[in-house]
Amino acid sequence: MAERVLIAIVDDEKSVRQALGRLVVSAGLEAEVFSSAEEFLQSCTDHHPDCLILDLRLRGMDGLELQSRLAAAHHSMPIIFISAHDDPGPRAQALNAGATAFLSKPFNDKVLLEAIHLAVNAG
Repeated sequence: MAERVLIAIVDDEKSVRQALGRLVVSAGLEAEVFSSAEEFLQSCTDHHPDCLILDLRLRGMDGLELQSRLAAAHHSMPIIFISAHDDPGPRAQALNAGATAFLSKPFNDKVLLEAIHLAVNAG
């Protein structure tokens, strides 16, 4: 039996969370969705996802701050950033801090699934 692969998705837009969750499940992976960075952090005590798909701009704590907090707490999971705002500064900051990919919305489903595959199988 194949090993369970859990992908966490953090996006404050419900339609995006739902669409990404369906895409991940259609690829044979498990998905868990969160509407905020704070909600995701609360869940980290219960489980450890294999990969995190993280929106850059969120209400409350943004994606870069969540990335920083996860690193400080030694939660090492691949992070794929997604954003409708492809600003070079935040993109560079996310990648320099260890993000495995940074995708600009809208992106092709195949590109995201390839990024997930690479992130989960890295190392």
